Amino acid sequence: MILKSSDLSRNLEKPQKFYLLYGSNIGQIEDTINNIIKPKLSKNVHNYDENEIIANIDEFEENILNKSLFEDEKLIIINRGSEKILGIIEKLISKNITQIIIIIKSGILEKKSKLRIFFEKNKETICTPFYDDNYQSLLKIAQNFFSKNKIKISIQNINFIIEKSRNNRISLNNELEKIRNFHKKETSIEFEDILKLTNSAENYNISELADQCLVKNKKKIHNILNENISATEDNILIVRSLLFKLKRLKKLKIDTEKQKNQDLAISSFKPPIFWKDKEIIKQQLKFLTLKDINSLIKRVNELELLIKQNINISEKLTNNFILETINS
Repeated sequence: MILKSSDLSRNLEKPQKFYLLYGSNIGQIEDTINNIIKPKLSKNVHNYDENEIIANIDEFEENILNKSLFEDEKLIIINRGSEKILGIIEKLISKNITQIIIIIKSGILEKKSKLRIFFEKNKETICTPFYDDNYQSLLKIAQNFFSKNKIKISIQNINFIIEKSRNNRISLNNELEKIRNFHKKETSIEFEDILKLTNSAENYNISELADQCLVKNKKKIHNILNENISATEDNILIVRSLLFKLKRLKKLKIDTEKQKNQDLAISSFKPPIFWKDKEIIKQQLKFLTLKDINSLIKRVNELELLIKQNINISEKLTNNFILETINS
């Protein structure tokens, strides 16, 4: 029988002992097994690869049917399942085994797949497909993560993290784990922190490009543009990095005027500014007036809208903006 992934948790206490979890979303399959199935079922987990079973069928069946006094229930997980395992599953079902649950993990299975058809139509088996994540499912994962870990973050920054994961649950979880480790040392997380934490090498170049643009360092800008081949999504990152830095500069300008002390404004800024960034920020504050900053913020917002409307020429639009800015 077919069962949605969202209904699996409520079905685990029912008589069915054979599960087929298949599809392209390997990350969700792993999450389901580790966070839903294992906690509710036996702690006696045995992992097999299908090829390993096929090569030692008798030994596998003996292990399955052997009831140890020290194991009340077994959870058998079979990786990379295919039609080759079907005959063994049919044999085990015919023996009416108890205290054993078998989960077969598989990739994409066509509708005509004998394994898929068998699990869909048999009342004693569960067949659950796992399709690719979409924005909503990844957003829910991210929001639950930040809520659970009590991390304050804007929806714009959450969207950025999701974009960097390229709609991949495993990549998203990896990025969230980096943030969890970072947050242990810091009280808050901002866009610039996320930019440096996610795919570090390319993002340091993006951050540096934005910094040098704001002080009109033509030589450095040309070197960065010539040495790096940017992907389409990098242009949005450049825009957001510029916008983040400009908004920070605006607040620093205002705070400096109030406190009459630039060093004090920088040292008391929240979230804290890393020591290695302070020198370039001082250069930017010296180079740009508050009027300049407000004008650039407006232009950068217009650039982001233009890029989203003309994604195919986003690199040209971004490069033109940078070159116009440093030559103005």
